Amino acid sequence: MSQEELQETKQKNYAEAIRYMDNAKETLKKAGKENNQYSDCKYVRTACGTAYNGVLIALDAYLLLKGIEKKSRKSIEYYREQIGKVDKRLLKHLNTVYKVLHLEGYYDGTLDASAVKGGFDEAYLIIDYIKPV
Repeated sequence: MSQEELQETKQKNYAEAIRYMDNAKETLKKAGKENNQYSDCKYVRTACGTAYNGVLIALDAYLLLKGIEKKSRKSIEYYREQIGKVDKRLLKHLNTVYKVLHLEGYYDGTLDASAVKGGFDEAYLIIDYIKPV
């Protein structure tokens, strides 16, 4: 992959991941918040799922930039294995995002605004790995 292709891949996937995060933030606003607790778990679940998918877009691009070919249907084990080979710090961020956004946010529908904010912060850290310069 040429330098130009690398930059184009970063730019395209970074923009798409950020678009997902922006959509997730807009959805989260609909959940309503009082005393650091969201009011409607439907919107929290949707927002967390959208944010998590944005992270997966960034991770797919990151792995591609590292020369790891894309697999069609991936699991968290696939991401953990591949990311673990390349960057242990990124793996820690991934584990946090998986736990907070995917499991607690999307599946369990947590209403804890601090937990969701922490998950979103970690998501942005992962997405920044492919931020174009």
